Amino acid sequence: MSFFVAASDDGSYYLTSGGVATVIILIAILLAALAFIKKPAEEQTAQKSFSVKQLVFSAAALALAFVTSYIRIFSMPWGGSVTLCSMLFVTLIGYWYGPRIGITAGFAYGLLEFVQDGGSYILDPLQACLDYIFAFAALGISGFFSKSKNGLLKGYIAAILARGLFHSIGGYIYWMDYMPEEFPASLRAVYPIVYNYAYIVIEGIITVIIISVPAVKKALAQIKKLATA
Repeated sequence: MSFFVAASDDGSYYLTSGGVATVIILIAILLAALAFIKKPAEEQTAQKSFSVKQLVFSAAALALAFVTSYIRIFSMPWGGSVTLCSMLFVTLIGYWYGPRIGITAGFAYGLLEFVQDGGSYILDPLQACLDYIFAFAALGISGFFSKSKNGLLKGYIAAILARGLFHSIGGYIYWMDYMPEEFPASLRAVYPIVYNYAYIVIEGIITVIIISVPAVKKALAQIKKLATA
């Protein structure tokens, strides 16, 4: 169809090798641009652009998120997988640096996820945006809680619920016809909600338990100090 996408026999679309390469280049450009974006006037200090430290910590967190997204603890019966706290690493960026950087990093991570598996099945651009760009960018709203008490906990919960909302909207628009036959008839009206929040909430509960352990909580607080010093 084009250098970027091609059509499958079933009417879906997938990224060509050229499309995958283009997305990776765009991610690299986006991350590099973080070093040159000016802060709002009220946040400006003697340093007028994002520091190398912010760029390095954000890139490291995204790399950890991407790697742990492949470590799947178990798969849900109707689809979706519980990973090894992969969402946490994206929300950490917002927790460290606020919503502007957090949402930008979530957007970049959405492109990574799109290359990982979303690019293999595209119904149309809006579906891709809802399931990958908007959903993962929403993880950056953790930044709105960066300065509040128990900000990481609050921000993480708000972020994963927001991610599930975008997935669910996409589910109602695009995925109702793909509902498994064995899915309980009594829950068919809420299939996208059950499908998406099942694995998101289970991973969320596991992550909340882990980050609530005193030693882990203390370590994350120390990492934030290092990231923001």
